[in-house]
Amino acid sequence: MKKVLELLGFLAVLQGTAGLLHEFTDWRIGLVRRIGFLDGYGIYVNVALLVLGFALCAAADGGRGTR
Repeated sequence: MKKVLELLGFLAVLQGTAGLLHEFTDWRIGLVRRIGFLDGYGIYVNVALLVLGFALCAAADGGRGTR
């Protein structure tokens, strides 16, 4: 479960960073720009992805301990 949370957290941070790069530099990267109903909310969604990614990584490290 820890590896799954780490992977999902990493992917969320990666997509959030790529989306913010798209918003500020107009590079054509990231998946959020391809979702139609999120048009106009790109910065908010990408920041939320970054926060979610860091939270998932923190949850993976803050478990009951290692086995």
